[in-house]
Amino acid sequence: MTSNTPLKKTPLYSLHKELGAKMAEFGGWEMPIEYSGITQEHLAVRHAAGLFDISHMGQILIDGPESLNLLQQVTCNDVSNLKEQQIHYSAFLYPEGTFVDDILVHRVGPNSYLLCVNASNTDKDFKWISRHNRFDALASNVSQNYAQLALQGPKAAPVLQTLVDIDLGKIKYYWLGLGRIQNVECLFTRTGYTGEDGFEIYCDPELALQLWNLILKCGQQEGVIPVGLGARNTLRLEAKMALYGHEISETINPWEADLGWIVKLDKGNFLGREALIRQRQSGTQKKLIGFEMTGRGIGRDGYPVLINGVEAGSVTSGGPSPFLKKNIGLAYVPVANSKIGTSIEIRVRSQLCSANIVETPFYNRKTVSR
Repeated sequence: MTSNTPLKKTPLYSLHKELGAKMAEFGGWEMPIEYSGITQEHLAVRHAAGLFDISHMGQILIDGPESLNLLQQVTCNDVSNLKEQQIHYSAFLYPEGTFVDDILVHRVGPNSYLLCVNASNTDKDFKWISRHNRFDALASNVSQNYAQLALQGPKAAPVLQTLVDIDLGKIKYYWLGLGRIQNVECLFTRTGYTGEDGFEIYCDPELALQLWNLILKCGQQEGVIPVGLGARNTLRLEAKMALYGHEISETINPWEADLGWIVKLDKGNFLGREALIRQRQSGTQKKLIGFEMTGRGIGRDGYPVLINGVEAGSVTSGGPSPFLKKNIGLAYVPVANSKIGTSIEIRVRSQLCSANIVETPFYNRKTVSR
């Protein structure tokens, strides 16, 4: 983006300003970073629920008799395994095996798939698909057709259930359903980017404000509050969920990013497959690890990582964990030095601060008592 390019705004932009949200640029959009404070918003999601505006995310629709063939070619996961209304996590890869983007693939019909892609990559992803589309399939950038809200947290399901005309309990994790909120048609998905249970709500952009206000009103007694992208980042970090431009990029492959589980080499040819086979055979040189600071410092994004006094990697994401009350982070280090319990150092400005490599995810809702 050039400095002369105006930032995009979601349908809820004016509302965020009215609520006093701190706004900032994210992926070419002017987005709410925080309303009442990152820590308060983070803890609301862990203990009750938070409502996010994620309308900046992109949507690409793939339709046609050979839509499956197209997606099998341009993504690394096995789309043939998806049943109707099922979702999976996947990626577009360059021929070198590195990330174009990480995506969600929703099978919305027999030959119809809705992709949710990162806001900053929407145009790039659409061009990438179109460039490789030699099939009887139509790719359409339908981002303008949707606003997207996310209600995340242990109270998300009961609050939302009071508003919808379908049984949300029948929508399993990484599945979707169609329903209505006060005669507003919505697509409900159950994926999440916070480490908590919750739902994404796709709707007509012109009706997003109505739904936002209704959800907040109905959830107020349960502690539901608006949450910005600042807490979304700390929540996904605790849950060790990758962020494009940090844990994944055009220089990182899935083996290194601990995302080998989304790579299905046995499904047949796809972009990046040959490179991934070679990389797995030769072995990777670096690996994504989680660390916990043992000193007073905070290891933030981009800070150098040292092992035995030698710079060996860098922090991809790091900061205070509001729920765990620890300073945590993710970083790439040499595979030989990636064992749990290994001592490392983070250069925080001019100081070297100690840390230990620890198990991830840092937070797992199934094993934590609130």
